[in-house]
Amino acid sequence: MRCSTTNRRDFLRQTASAAAAATVISGRFTSARADEARPPSKNDRPNVACIGVGDRGMAISRQAAQFGDIVAVCDADLMRAERAKSEFGGTADVYQDYRRVLDRSDIDVVINGTPDHWHTLINISACRAGKDVYAEKPLTLTIDEGKILRNVVEETKRVVQVGTQQRSEKPFQTAVELVRNERIGKLKQVWVVLPYYSTKGGPFPEEPVPDSLDWNLYQGQSPVHPYCTPRTQGNFRWWYEYAGGITTDWGNHHMDIAHWGMNCETTGPTSVDARGLFPNQGRPDCYNTADRFFSRMIYPNGVELLYFAALGEKLSYGKVEEHAPTSEDQVAWLFGDGVPDEIKAYSRNGVMFIGNKGHVFVNRGGLHGKPADELAENPLPQDAWRVRPSDNHMGNFFACVASRAEPVSPVRVQHRTITACHLTNISLRLGRPMQWDPAAERVLGDDEAQSWLRREQRPPYRIG
Repeated sequence: MRCSTTNRRDFLRQTASAAAAATVISGRFTSARADEARPPSKNDRPNVACIGVGDRGMAISRQAAQFGDIVAVCDADLMRAERAKSEFGGTADVYQDYRRVLDRSDIDVVINGTPDHWHTLINISACRAGKDVYAEKPLTLTIDEGKILRNVVEETKRVVQVGTQQRSEKPFQTAVELVRNERIGKLKQVWVVLPYYSTKGGPFPEEPVPDSLDWNLYQGQSPVHPYCTPRTQGNFRWWYEYAGGITTDWGNHHMDIAHWGMNCETTGPTSVDARGLFPNQGRPDCYNTADRFFSRMIYPNGVELLYFAALGEKLSYGKVEEHAPTSEDQVAWLFGDGVPDEIKAYSRNGVMFIGNKGHVFVNRGGLHGKPADELAENPLPQDAWRVRPSDNHMGNFFACVASRAEPVSPVRVQHRTITACHLTNISLRLGRPMQWDPAAERVLGDDEAQSWLRREQRPPYRIG
């Protein structure tokens, strides 16, 4: 039997003190561990709705099921929704239209695992419906969407955690602490390196729409196209209609760590100069995102950020063809002058922080560099700057749902992170550098580039 809304709200109030994960004490943070964030009683757990239950959506929904009860599952593909219902015990209600989910007053939390072009509208609608949200990355499809979402979160006071889970992983936290405490000296340059995920593929023929899929609903705000399987499932990432390619996908993860270490979480670059290679060369009905790119950005503190795909780390996702070869001429054009040969042949993704006294490199494989190796013998002092503690990203979110504190990966920060990724895409697609005012959040002296901060949206799926 489900608990009443009153009981759940009592739980959220009563457990606030136990969820000290986000409480600031004398400028320092304390943290509830993941098991402490769990509700103490099965009958008092928050009610959770999962919207978008494809592969990634199911992964984060399983994490959420540790902390709340899954009472509703929703997907434009009813087959996926029914599969999710079965996995979560067969009691959740199934929906195809997210609006019917948000109409329910008994739902406290929304897990948003939809494709990128649906993130913002659902996040905004959930906040306005009084729900807290765990929002999968990349946060937005455009820069203007992020501005709107940031305002809505501030107005509604909802807890919104962005799924940049590297913020809750120790190697990344330690790297940021080393950089912010100048263990590499004065920070000069940062490399943000993504894999070379091939987007070579197509043209794809039209296919019959599966009976279980509402194709019109799936397309949402984006332009109408004939259905083909590669426009859905994981491969939606390689179409600009629905996403931003590797630049915004993995980019939201690694750019976040870079901004964190640079102490630039609420600002952005002042200049962006990006180039990209498109393996399908604009042919119709083909994947249309760049898979190799290089972007040079300068930040207000003088730090130079080099953002690029590692040509030596060739990975593939879903139904893609072979990696397009990169000729010497293409390499020279892509990276331009003054870039070390090491970057042109790089073979691992991650974030490199370079100071005038050393460097550290971090990725999901670990933390590397002399400052990290020396930590055991030379730990940071007690009064050193520290990251906000979190060892479980979903657990931190539910702790903050209870305490009403800001989570470790808030919208106001992640909007700035994804803005740098979006600016790279705009620059490489237009084929020219841009000047950016991070305070006003606008392109300077280029009306066409400024117009690309938003996209035309198909009714009735407009965001506002």
